[in-house]
This record gives sequence, structure tokens and C-alpha cells, in this order.
Amino acid sequence: MEFETRAIHEGQQPDPQTGAVIVPIYLTSTYEQQAIGQHKGYEYSRTGNPTRTALEEALGSIENGKFGLAFASGLAATTTVLSLLKNGDRIVAGDDLYGGTYRLLERVVKNWGVTTTYVDIDNLNDFETAIQPNTKLIWVETPTNPLLKIVDIAALANIARKHNILLVVDNTFASPYFQKPLDLGADIVVHSTTKYLGGHSDIIGGAVVTSNEQLYTELKFYQNAIGAVPSPFDSWLVLRGIKTLAVRMREHEKNALFLAKFLEKHPKVERIYYPGLASHEQYQLAKAQMSGFGGMISLELKGGFAEVERFASRTKLFLLAESLGGVESLLCYPAKMTHGSLPEAERLKRGIKDNLIRLSVGIEHPLDLQADLENALN
Repeated sequence: MEFETRAIHEGQQPDPQTGAVIVPIYLTSTYEQQAIGQHKGYEYSRTGNPTRTALEEALGSIENGKFGLAFASGLAATTTVLSLLKNGDRIVAGDDLYGGTYRLLERVVKNWGVTTTYVDIDNLNDFETAIQPNTKLIWVETPTNPLLKIVDIAALANIARKHNILLVVDNTFASPYFQKPLDLGADIVVHSTTKYLGGHSDIIGGAVVTSNEQLYTELKFYQNAIGAVPSPFDSWLVLRGIKTLAVRMREHEKNALFLAKFLEKHPKVERIYYPGLASHEQYQLAKAQMSGFGGMISLELKGGFAEVERFASRTKLFLLAESLGGVESLLCYPAKMTHGSLPEAERLKRGIKDNLIRLSVGIEHPLDLQADLENALN
């Protein structure tokens, strides 16, 4: 089946008892057992819940994976994956990544005795050079947050296999509709389902997908043992969002490309980051690796932070807010918001300047969005 069909039907068969077309919300914490040790597949909702099971089956399907796991947040999903590591292990990570991931690696995971080496995400050779005997995992985002760099997943997967280490790809910005890292050789895919998969800015959630049964068994154990699972209602909301993911992503991309072309020529824009522009350094790689370029744009304004403040105060449709991937357009200032946990020197070294703005382009009419940006810039 094609993506759109699987997004609507996988794991979401009509309820066998009532015929309900939509998966019910099973608001129960526990389940009656027929006798000691005899149950109908569910014992306790931290371990498993029918609504969550439906979501996990759908997540696996749309990423072309065999196994999906749902979590209470993107960082809960990330923490569970990193729980595969032990004291003395090492991670190699791309240097352009979500500030919350950096905070987790530096202020939590480091306390486990697991260290991280950050490398230039534009240089695959740096990844291989950084690998040491105790390196167990490579972690990348693509497109990256917030500079929208593109990583060659297939090439990086070859490096990971050569050294017998895991490759984990955060696919949040692209969504499974535009990119499938498992098909390109990644071992594990991570999502914040808060973003495009949920799509309506009304839930917090995360996901992990793999086709490796051994990894799934370990991750499933940690999911239950750590317990950071989504509620049945949140699981249902993500399922609802997945049904319209394809339709929404096409609109997000169409609007983003339209606005990126407008912003690229605007005299007050110093630089724009969008992989769908031919001027993007990795445009050809993005075309080859992705079926679409997504709905995220970052730009640097002339005039520094003062101009950023003025711009943010003048938009009406682009709301100044954390997060991304909802139907409404959002404006984020990474230096103080998503990447505020990075020390200033580290942030600047990674190219996140004081004049950088990140836009999550929604599915409003593109001319209205253009007028909003034009008014804010002028």
C-alpha cells in the first residue's frame, strides 16, 4: 500500500466488538486477567495499551520499519535510545542538533559515564575520524535544527556498519512522508511526535522505529522499565494526526518553498537556510535523499538582534512560540529558545548567531503568510 493509505489504515482496523471505524481511546490503567498468568495481551497500561499499540503499528509502517514504540515526549524517546549505552561508551554526534538533545547529552547522559564527541556535520570524514574503540553510536538530525543542513544518511550508514556501531537519525524535521532513514541504512529513527506527526500543537510525544528485532526487544524493555509512555488520549491524537500527514506535509512544503524564494531576494535578509532552494549547499543531496524539502526555514536578518526583536514584535500570523510542525505558522528565536541551553561560545561556534530566526511554516494561505513577513520586515 502507498503511504497515504497506510497512514490511515495500518494498526487502525475497525473495532471487532462494536465496528467503530476509529480506534477507541482505552482509558484504563489495568486489565482483568482470566486466571493467574492468563490475560488477553494486556496487563498494565505502562506496559501496553490497545490505543498505543495501534499508534505503534502505524509508526512502524509509515517509517517502513518493523517495530514502532511511542513515548511521552521526543526527549523520552531519545533517553530510551541512549539507555542502550553503558558506562565507558562514546557517542559521535553531529554538531548541529536540537538544544534539548545537547542538554540531555551534556547534563544527564554524561553522568552515566557516556561521553559525546561533536563533529562538523558537513564533513563525513570527521565522523569516521572521531570513532574510537568505545564508540557505540552515531547520532544525527537531517535536516538539522536549526540550520537545516543535510546529512548523507546512506554514506554515514556505511561508516557505521564498517565500525559495527549504531546509526540513529532524528527524522522530526523531514517527517516519514519526505524521508525514510531506515531505507537508507539507519538502525533507529527517532521523532518528536509533538511536531509534524501530531500536527496540531496539542500533544507532547515521541517515537522510536527500528527493523532490528534485537534492538526492539531492548528498547521495549527500557520503554516499560523507564515508563515514559504516552497516555491513551495522546496516542489517539497522534494517530489522528498521522492520518492527514501526507496532505499537510505537501502544503507545508509548498508554502515554505514559496516563502523561501521570497525571503531569498529580500534586501533585509542576510542569509536563508532552506534545502529546497537551488542555492542551498546540499540541494542535490536533499533532492536525492528526500522526496520533499519540508516546512522549516531559518534566516539571518541584517541589523542583528535589534532587528530580530523588531521583526518578532510585528508578525501577526507567525506566532512567537517554541515548537514546530503544527498547522499554524510559528516563529522561534533559537539563541534564547530551542538552543538556549547551549553556552554562548558553543552556540556561536555552531553557527547559531544572534540574528538567526527559525520559521515553522504552517498551512495558511501562502499570500497571507508572505504579507505577514513583508510587513514585519518593512
